[in-house]
Amino acid sequence: MSYSDAHLRDILTRTKRIAVVGVSSNPVRPSYYVARYLTLKGFEVVPVNPGLAGQQLFGATVVGALSDIEGGVDMVDIFRRSEAVPPLVDEALAHFDTLQTIWMQIGVTHEDAAARARARGVDVIMDRCPKIEYQRLFGELRMGGFATGVISSKL
Repeated sequence: MSYSDAHLRDILTRTKRIAVVGVSSNPVRPSYYVARYLTLKGFEVVPVNPGLAGQQLFGATVVGALSDIEGGVDMVDIFRRSEAVPPLVDEALAHFDTLQTIWMQIGVTHEDAAARARARGVDVIMDRCPKIEYQRLFGELRMGGFATGVISSKL
């Protein structure tokens, strides 16, 4: 799956509110630190995990399902196995009239569910991480010496 930098940048620029499905309360889990990072970057993160419903994460109350979210979201970021994606996409499409993006994390893909979302005019990104893409596209990796365009080692 190939996505242009301009397309990814547009999605990350227009997105304000993100439902993170499968969020963990364990700080070493990717779903925790990605959601925390997005919060620190100014996105409003709605954590979704039925096992943590009612708890607080990142200054927000965890909800048990997408359908428990009040108001809309711009993006649904999915941290679940690929086989769990179809009902999540269907729930998101049914619950959010103004949904703009379904984002499936690294290793997560589902073509049939993606096609249903695209048919509704929703952008779909699969097998990518919004944290990594945000850092790459908005220059944050350069702060750590990555993607600077300078080759500094010699043979």
